[in-house]
Amino acid sequence: MTFAITDSCVDIKDRSCMEECPVDCIYEGDRKMYINPAECIDCGACEQACPTNSAVSIASLGGKPGEWNVQDNADFFGVVLPGRPTPLGIPGGASHLGRIGADTKRIAALPPRDPS
Repeated sequence: MTFAITDSCVDIKDRSCMEECPVDCIYEGDRKMYINPAECIDCGACEQACPTNSAVSIASLGGKPGEWNVQDNADFFGVVLPGRPTPLGIPGGASHLGRIGADTKRIAALPPRDPS
């Protein structure tokens, strides 16, 4: 299995998970972080580092990952994001790409989170 980042990351993006990831598989969208499921080695470093408990093991979701809206993690890499000509695919690490500046349609459509 792999890890994913839930909606509790939207508009927070602490980035602690990125700093701890040993394989650089966590990418920064416009409003949320995303874990590339093909690059994740299932080490759990992101889960330990995340102050909002947004990084979760898909295996821990009780076989119902759809209820947690973690499909966006795979979609972020598999669909064409706004303003991009092609899907991200498997870029081989986030650090050389920097901030992507786009989100999946579902995340982009969410109302802004009150920072307080």
